[in-house]
Amino acid sequence: MTRSVERPVLFLDVDGPLIPFGPSSRRLQPRAAGSAAFSDEGNPLLGRLDQAVGLRLMALGCELVWASTWMNDANESVAPWIGLPRLPVVEWPEASTHEGPRGLHWKTRHLVEWAGHRPFIWVDDEIGAMDRLWVAAQHQGPSLLHRVDPAQGLTDGDFSVLADWLRTAVPGLAVPTRVEGDSGRLGRRSGGR
Repeated sequence: MTRSVERPVLFLDVDGPLIPFGPSSRRLQPRAAGSAAFSDEGNPLLGRLDQAVGLRLMALGCELVWASTWMNDANESVAPWIGLPRLPVVEWPEASTHEGPRGLHWKTRHLVEWAGHRPFIWVDDEIGAMDRLWVAAQHQGPSLLHRVDPAQGLTDGDFSVLADWLRTAVPGLAVPTRVEGDSGRLGRRSGGR
């Protein structure tokens, strides 16, 4: 008899993790062949998106959810560039009624509520110590709050951390041993690999 494993949620921010802010170590990417229908909508930073990252994220086996101020614009502008389908979107409250300890990111409470009892990963460039403490105290299941260097965006090293955590925290989830990237497009690799 096989036990069904509940898929963890992977909350994904756009600016920083997918679109690096710093002087780009990645070349601006031309659109993939056949993607001429997708406009950059006047945003030249969309060219910094790594087209291989969508497949790498899907290979993790999580339910991918946009957790970005891009909201549904991420489905319209970002997803086509990186090969992702339409994803669910965390809807943020109209006005930030920031309740909680000093240093708690305004997204943290909403992501824990959205995840419910499910294991989750939050990939963002603004995660801090207070967020980790608050989630540890408020969320019953396993969680990984993974801060991405906004100057680099998601790297091979980040994908290794995510895959390793999933194999440990969610036994029975089919996670590849390595979540391969296209080294020609990834640019700089973490740890010199």
